Amino acid sequence: MKTLKIHLIRHGATDANILGQYIGSKTDMPLSPEGLNELRLLKSDIEYPFVDAVYSSPLLRCRQTASVLYPDMPIIPVDNLKEYDFGDFEGKTASELEINPDFTAWASGKIDTTPNGESNSDFIKRLCLGLNEIVIDMLNKGISESTVIMHGGAIMMLLGATAVPQHKPVEWTADCGRGYSILITPSFYHKTGIVEAYDIV
Repeated sequence: MKTLKIHLIRHGATDANILGQYIGSKTDMPLSPEGLNELRLLKSDIEYPFVDAVYSSPLLRCRQTASVLYPDMPIIPVDNLKEYDFGDFEGKTASELEINPDFTAWASGKIDTTPNGESNSDFIKRLCLGLNEIVIDMLNKGISESTVIMHGGAIMMLLGATAVPQHKPVEWTADCGRGYSILITPSFYHKTGIVEAYDIV
């Protein structure tokens, strides 16, 4: 069975990224004008991978990024790739939340779930389901190489949970319009859930 190549790319910048706000699955924010321009400049400077399919989080910032980087390709939405649900922290900055004991506990890893939001463990399970959907779709369609436009936090958590070499999620950070390339050997992946990170986009 052939090895699959998948390129995980972070969406372009939004106003919330500039302001340092926690923006998750509840806010369908577009790219900022600066973010769009940055992506266009990157596309002119970087040769993004030539792929057979483009998958994306259904949120607007990801779909816009996919349209800029792969303008001639249809976008296949994957609902499970949405960003984390930050619950009560949505739209706020770390400095605004620093006196909130729930935020302090969550940020330090003492609690797994944001108030009225999503648990880290559920987020990881959801992302793994999303990746599995992509793998199955690629195999069913005979696709050997694809790009996935995702959220920065989603890339971090997914690779932190599945990738070798093993790193903490924070070590899988990616700038806007950048990301990581992974290899998936289907038989091994279906047994173990492990992917191989082999390059930087």
